[in-house]
Amino acid sequence: MRKLLSLSLISFALASGVSYAADVAPAAAPLSPPAAEPSIGGWELSVYGGFQTAPHSSVDVSDGPDFTAGWEGKSFASPPYYGIRGTYWFEGGALSNWGVSLDYTHTKVYADDSTLAKAGWDVFEFTDGLNLLTLNALYKFPLEGKWKPYVGVGVGINVPHVEVTRPSGRTFDYQLGGATVQAQAGIRYEFTENWSAFAEYKGNYSWINVDIDSGASLKTNILTNAINFGVNYKF
Repeated sequence: MRKLLSLSLISFALASGVSYAADVAPAAAPLSPPAAEPSIGGWELSVYGGFQTAPHSSVDVSDGPDFTAGWEGKSFASPPYYGIRGTYWFEGGALSNWGVSLDYTHTKVYADDSTLAKAGWDVFEFTDGLNLLTLNALYKFPLEGKWKPYVGVGVGINVPHVEVTRPSGRTFDYQLGGATVQAQAGIRYEFTENWSAFAEYKGNYSWINVDIDSGASLKTNILTNAINFGVNYKF
């Protein structure tokens, strides 16, 4: 009888120990860190518009006095301010979250009335575009969730449509103006794997050296500041 009672107590103790170990094992297991969101690469097409301005700039005319031009952006007047961007995002490895983009921006400027009066000109504008084309490096911060901030820098060219009307003649054509540099910072919201929207600041500094009537040349450096809103589609 004593042996039977002892065996029963031992069996109960062993069963209780196994049950307790099974209950505490999950609690004792270390918590795994949340998995980072994978970087999804591929091609992306973006279109955007917005509000663009430009501060004053000095204008050097080879056959006349230099002057300072005040610029108006008139972003929504025809032809409007807009842009198209193609981006390739890398996936995985050292270039994860990095991308390269080819960005075309139809930015524009009009000389204000006081500038025209001071220069004695009837028209001075780049209204069919400064036409900026830049190659850029982009970095998208790998945050969890649908909001993704990003930054970018690039370099390219400007091809302005030169519109100058003055007493000595008229210029109305596209020309290669010179170099352009670009910087941008923004945030995007990813609705789905393919569709997203974004808001960004983009600044461009353009060195412009073009020909005007009577064999003269015109030089000016224009800084454009823009707040853009657009949509992306990833293929």
